[in-house]
Amino acid sequence: MKTKTILPSYSDMNLHNARRRSFRILDDLEVSIEITSNPFELPLETLFEMAARINKKRSFLFVSKVLGKHFPVNPYTPLMGGALLGLLFYKQKGYGGIMDQDEFRAAFLDPKVAEKIYQRIKSSPLELPDSTLFIGFAETATALGHSMFDIFSGPTKYIHTTRENVSGSGPSISFEEEHSHATSHRCYTLDHHFFKDTAAVVLVDDEITTGKTALNIIRQLHAKSPTKEYIVASLLDWRSEEDKERFKQVERELKISITCLSVLGGKILVNGNPVDRDYAKTFSHSGEPQIFHHSAGHHFEHTPFASLYQDGSRNERLFLKETGRFGLSGNDGPAIDERISRCASDIRNQRRGRKALCMGTGEFMYLPMRIAAEMGEEIFYQSSTRSPIHPYNEGNYTIRNCYSFQSHDDHSVINFFYNIDSGMYDEVFVFVERVASIGMLASLTNALKGTGIPIIHFVHFDNIQTEG
Repeated sequence: MKTKTILPSYSDMNLHNARRRSFRILDDLEVSIEITSNPFELPLETLFEMAARINKKRSFLFVSKVLGKHFPVNPYTPLMGGALLGLLFYKQKGYGGIMDQDEFRAAFLDPKVAEKIYQRIKSSPLELPDSTLFIGFAETATALGHSMFDIFSGPTKYIHTTRENVSGSGPSISFEEEHSHATSHRCYTLDHHFFKDTAAVVLVDDEITTGKTALNIIRQLHAKSPTKEYIVASLLDWRSEEDKERFKQVERELKISITCLSVLGGKILVNGNPVDRDYAKTFSHSGEPQIFHHSAGHHFEHTPFASLYQDGSRNERLFLKETGRFGLSGNDGPAIDERISRCASDIRNQRRGRKALCMGTGEFMYLPMRIAAEMGEEIFYQSSTRSPIHPYNEGNYTIRNCYSFQSHDDHSVINFFYNIDSGMYDEVFVFVERVASIGMLASLTNALKGTGIPIIHFVHFDNIQTEG
C-alpha cells in the first residue's frame, strides 16, 4: 500500500511520552495509544478527548475537538480540519507544501489564526488537474468531507453518504459500517453519470478504526465504475497491522492503489469492560425560553426528493441541493459561497445576545457551520448526533451532560447533543434542513429548554410556514 506520511521529529528525551499515552475512562476502561505519525506535530489535546460509548460493538469514543460534533468549537476550527486533510492530499499528489507546519499548528490553537488561513485558502483554491471525487461519510464526516473538497478547484465533485431513506430515487451506492450505531449508508445522485470518469476517489471520515467501512464502499464503487486510485483521508487512523494487510489484499484483488492519509496515526490497545452503568442525569430549568422561527430556504435550491420514515410514513419536505447529499461539482462553489453569505447576513441580524451557539442537526452540518462562521463574534458551533455517549459531570471527563430527543427527521430515531452547561450561552440557533411540521420539533424543543438557554431560534431551510 502506498501510504505517505510525514513523521514528527520528536527528540530522544521526550520520545516515549510523545508517542505513548494511556487514557482511563470512568474507571472501567483503559485505552492505550502509540502514535506512529503526526505530520503537523499537533498536540493530542487539540485533536481529541476520550469518552465511554453506549455501543456493544465499540465501547469508547475519541471525542473530536476538531469536528464540531459532540464538542462546541469555533466554526473555523472544523473548516480548517477539512483544509488540513486537503493539504495532505495535495502534497501526496506531488504538488508540494503551500504552508509551513507552524502556521497550521497555530490555527488549531487560535481561532483567529484559523479564520485568517481559511479565508486565504478559500480566496485561492488549490488546482487539481485530474477528475477527483470526494465522498464524506455520514453522519460525522459530512462537513469534514465537504470542507476538504471545498479548498480545491478544477474537475472535482463531492457527495456525502446518508442514512436517510430517500423516496423517488433508488440509491446509486449502498454499503455497511459494521461498528456504527446506525450501519447502513447510501448515496443518491441527481446525475446518473456522477460516479463515472473519475481519476481518483477520496473517501473522507473522521476516524479509521479497522478500515472495513472504506473497503466496503471501495468494492461497491469499483463494481459500479472502476477507478485505479483510491485515497482514504481521516483525522485519526488506528488500523492494526492486520487491518493494513487487508487493504493490501484488496489492492491486489482489484488491481488498484489505496493511499491512507491522516492527521494522526497510531495503534490502540483496549483493556477493561464496556461501561454498563447509567451516568445520565435529568436536567430541568425554571422559566420558559423565548422561541423564534426563521425561514432561510429562499437562499438555497431544493431537490425533488422526499424521504420515508422507518414506520413507512413520508416526509414530503424537500432536501437542499447545496448540502452535497445528492452530489456537487467544483463549479458550484462560488454560487454556494454567495448564498451562504446572504443567509448568514440575515441570521446575524436576528442575534439578540452576546454569546451564541449554532447547532447543526444530524447530517446537516456543513452549511450551518459555514453560516455560523459568518455570524460575528462569540459564536460557537456543534451538531446533534445519533451517537449515544455516557455523560459524567465529575473530574476531567469529556462529556459532562447529555440531552436526548426524538429526531425531527424521524421520531423513531433518538438523537443527542452534549456539553451545554447552564448559563453557557445567551441564545442558540438550531439549523433544520427539513421538518414535516413544526410539531415534529416538540421533542427537540423540550431538550433545548433543559439547557436553560433563554432564547431559542429555529432556522428552517425547507420553506415551511413558520411563526415568529
